Amino acid sequence: MEERQALSAFGALSQETRLRIIRILVIAGTDGLAAGAVAEEAGVSATNVSFHLKALEQAGLVSQQRASRSIIYTASFDALGELVRFLMEDCCAGHPKICAPTGAANPKGVE
Repeated sequence: MEERQALSAFGALSQETRLRIIRILVIAGTDGLAAGAVAEEAGVSATNVSFHLKALEQAGLVSQQRASRSIIYTASFDALGELVRFLMEDCCAGHPKICAPTGAANPKGVE
């Protein structure tokens, strides 16, 4: 991940509702959630959640797909993993035990 991409991702995550949405979508897993369910879980209006989901999607942290009449949002686990690896990259250089608790010590072993 390039620094510019990391800055965009961190910028998107630096807002309370967006961070909450990402955590909700991570818990939902690869099945994702409809926008209305995300709004309900996050405790915000549908309009508000749409605004935040758009910002997260622009940062590459969320993706969407249409399923019937709903739009299903999923966390981009690849992008989130890259973001964690970006953070830990310099920290772990030569010291893999430091990163072991985060699972970032072996980035190629991440699924």
